[in-house]
Amino acid sequence: ILDSIKVLDFKDLTYAKNIVDVGSGAGFPAIFLAFLLEADFYLFEPNSKKNAFLFLLKSELKLKNLSIQKSKIQDSNLNIKADVISSRALMPVKELVNLCINFCDKNTIFALYKGSKIKDELKGCENYELFSFEDKRIYCFLHALI
Repeated sequence: ILDSIKVLDFKDLTYAKNIVDVGSGAGFPAIFLAFLLEADFYLFEPNSKKNAFLFLLKSELKLKNLSIQKSKIQDSNLNIKADVISSRALMPVKELVNLCINFCDKNTIFALYKGSKIKDELKGCENYELFSFEDKRIYCFLHALI
């Protein structure tokens, strides 16, 4: 849980109206951020069991600001622009940005929960910030490449 919300120590995301979480799995980080931020959250999780678990969490925790999508982001026809796109160690940065291009505009920030290889993934990228927490997690904030 701490890992999910630690990003808020490094970046103010309270301005966000729409936050997209890609590969939501068991809900980390989106579920815990949804308690702290007033944004509308769009969670993308194509796995049926994980998706059902997310629906259960939404219901039990009464998180009305969650919209759970049972699809991969690249297969979605949802028409929103995200202020923030989050992902927790799902895939390399450039692949993720390419998959999310329809959800981005020039103001979109990617909040990525990554590990020690992040600098390799960012080669050729500009306009990013890195923060670390106890040498366990690196948080990357990357401005959309539009």
